[in-house]
Amino acid sequence: MPLPAEARIDLNAIRDNVVQLRGHVGPAEVMAVVKADGYGHGLLAAARAARAGGASWLGVALLQEALQLRQAGIPGRILAWLITPGEAWGQAIQADIDLSANDVWAIEEIAAAAEQVGRSARLHLKVDSGLGRAGAQPHDWPALVDAALKAQADGHVTVVGLWSHFAYADAPGHATIARQIEAFRDAVALAERAGVRPEVRHLANSAATLTLPDAHFDLVRPGLAVYGLSPAPEVGDPSTFGVRPAMTLTARLALVKRVPAGHGISYGHQYITQRSTALGLIPMGYADGVPRHASNTGPLLVAGKRRVIAGRVCMDQFVVDLGDDAAAAGDEVVLFGPGEAGEPTAEDWARAVGTISYEIVSRIGPRVPRVYRGDVAVAG
Repeated sequence: MPLPAEARIDLNAIRDNVVQLRGHVGPAEVMAVVKADGYGHGLLAAARAARAGGASWLGVALLQEALQLRQAGIPGRILAWLITPGEAWGQAIQADIDLSANDVWAIEEIAAAAEQVGRSARLHLKVDSGLGRAGAQPHDWPALVDAALKAQADGHVTVVGLWSHFAYADAPGHATIARQIEAFRDAVALAERAGVRPEVRHLANSAATLTLPDAHFDLVRPGLAVYGLSPAPEVGDPSTFGVRPAMTLTARLALVKRVPAGHGISYGHQYITQRSTALGLIPMGYADGVPRHASNTGPLLVAGKRRVIAGRVCMDQFVVDLGDDAAAAGDEVVLFGPGEAGEPTAEDWARAVGTISYEIVSRIGPRVPRVYRGDVAVAG
């Protein structure tokens, strides 16, 4: 049955992007970040495609994402890092999920759960090297390391990772980059002098994976680049980095009708027709992840031409001015894709609405079915 809208996901692209990323980092391993439903591409399908490309680790923000991967039978190392008090620590430890700690309370809760379930937890300690978000500040870092080593001596945790995150890796040459690398090295050195013997040290996100070899350490954590989008569009597009976009977002015209000149379109009449023209109705809206800010700016490929949304984006629908071009209900509309057939890209949409491509792909809602293509198995 034809669908009113769909997100076509090229799993081969995800697989091949991981292969390409592995080539950038030499001996370092790759953690494919599949949080936020695989950046909108589908958690399980993206994880399997990344594994097929050789990602030895998977990374997620939330513990329930990690548990979902395990419940689906996804093997290998999985790290969950955005955790709050009272999480299902015991379940995570029994599922062999790596956990991150930013503060002593987390170590204490994880250690208590490990003692209860009778199994040591795998722990990564995060330092705030300059992003100012998660991670222990340098003045709190020694206490975090000491608490982790005490829990390790008690047999409740094993400290397997030391890590941090960049603030400006998408701006190569920014002064903060060198400072953060130095701060991370200092934190690692302190932990190792105290007795930590980590399996992996990791700092690099997508941008650093592609542009900062000094930040690769033992493991890199690409997210956006896994899905074929550029983490540093001012530096280069996906082809510059040898990756290709995996998502193509399409819809079908629900109605084509003729209206006279001077006709107001959609709520608030933010678009007025200049002449007699054909309008196409597209059954997607902000409930599906089409930004309301895309009103009168969102780019489309319809009836063989690039166009923009006419008028305000509504919850379930928006309009395009077709002029005198031939079109009919059921015809395909491409909102974005790789750009190889003249269609807009996710980066085009990001520029049109003043955001980043991360948001464009990850906000596509559950009403839009994901249709998987390629020879990577979606199930199993």
